[in-house]
Amino acid sequence: MIIVLFGQPHSGKSTLAAELDAHNIDGDKLRELFSNKDYSREGRIKNLNRASDIAHYLNSVGEPVVLSLVYPYKEAREYLNSLTNDVLWVYLIYSGERGRENFHVKDFDSPNEEDVLCLDTSKLSIEECINTISFRLIYKLETNE
Repeated sequence: MIIVLFGQPHSGKSTLAAELDAHNIDGDKLRELFSNKDYSREGRIKNLNRASDIAHYLNSVGEPVVLSLVYPYKEAREYLNSLTNDVLWVYLIYSGERGRENFHVKDFDSPNEEDVLCLDTSKLSIEECINTISFRLIYKLETNE
């Protein structure tokens, strides 16, 4: 299973990923590893597709994976979905300021897919978020949805 924690910078992606027992592919660390400093739409999509390919490979050999990346573009989300149906999308939002608003993606394609779990990390604790993700994951696995 691939769990994708996505949303604007500082919405809680890395914090929640650290709590989940899986390989974590973090967007900032991936950029450091591949020296990708291109924050244009094309540069972001290249980085996201690379993360999707790595996650798909790990998942195909039976390893659980957490992707904690912004994933601002619908086409990048569709790319991962084209590789596998074994994805749980978790969209994180935060109302308030956390100091990284200047890094927000201005042309973020908000998800409107009905199968995306949306969590407001300004209202839910880490434990509540993890429990909600766990329940949705169990449901997805039991129903093959």
